[in-house]
Amino acid sequence: MNALTLTTLSFGMAMDAFAVAVAKGASEQRPRLWQTVQGGLFFGVVEGFAPFIGYCLGKATESWVQTFDHWVAFGLLGALGGRFIYEAVYYDEQADKQTNEQQAEQQDKQKQTSTSNIALMLITAIATSIDSVVVGVSLAFLDVNIVLACVLIGFATTIMATGGLYLGNRLGASFGRYAMGVGGVVLIGIGVFILGTHLAEHG
Repeated sequence: MNALTLTTLSFGMAMDAFAVAVAKGASEQRPRLWQTVQGGLFFGVVEGFAPFIGYCLGKATESWVQTFDHWVAFGLLGALGGRFIYEAVYYDEQADKQTNEQQAEQQDKQKQTSTSNIALMLITAIATSIDSVVVGVSLAFLDVNIVLACVLIGFATTIMATGGLYLGNRLGASFGRYAMGVGGVVLIGIGVFILGTHLAEHG
């Protein structure tokens, strides 16, 4: 997998964190720049480490799936991309109502401890990184530099999550659904590319 494909994959994966960051940003009361950057770093670090965990799991089972590893990568990325698209198309409009309720609650609770905010951000980042573990499993069956992949995914996620927190505060939570759709298309496209390349080389 070349650097361009890895970069595309990284930003495709970052769309998930971006969508969540948009929703969280919509519930914040005009977050400061350092708060959005801090949030983006939380997402980026966790999301960047998660593929390595999946990569190790994939390597542990690589020996008995080598004959159809390209199908495994295609299936995992395709399923993940399909889920992204599904969530974008069947976006629950209750999310916007919940966001408004959260804003009202925050107006009543102006003073929240930074510790609780950090803990909540970390839990959110871990929840969104599960998909990256799945991607890491698929990367184990490919010719890829996993360290470079993790760095790129973490970097892309940091940028996208930071931007999502900022844009969500100004555009509203529903903006994130479009990012999920784009991310889903990108992941499916990469899966098809991996499968087509492998079949062409061994066909």
